[in-house]
Amino acid sequence: MQRKGLISVNKQELVTTISKLTGITQKTVNAIITVTLEEITETVAEGDKVVLVGFGSFERKNRSAREGRNPKTGEVMEIPARQVPAFSAGKLFKDAVASGKFPEENRVDYHKRLHQS
Repeated sequence: MQRKGLISVNKQELVTTISKLTGITQKTVNAIITVTLEEITETVAEGDKVVLVGFGSFERKNRSAREGRNPKTGEVMEIPARQVPAFSAGKLFKDAVASGKFPEENRVDYHKRLHQS
């Protein structure tokens, strides 16, 4: 997936790219992505942390109650405490973003790996 600029990639584009790179059907890739996202969401919602080494970690954090203002009226209001999802990028992800490209030495040739005997 070679992209430049402020382009957004949606789930179907990821499914298509992963299917092409791996030789796995789009239906199977879609199911894998869906289940992965559901499991990450459920795990974090239950208060546990999900760590994907090199990519990053997902966790639930507490946001304290605070005072805010109603943007329409300017009236002071209390914003209640709540729990929010948080993501911390891993080293490989940070390095790739900083350099503008994924390091070739970390790239896996999935097609070759899947078809090795």
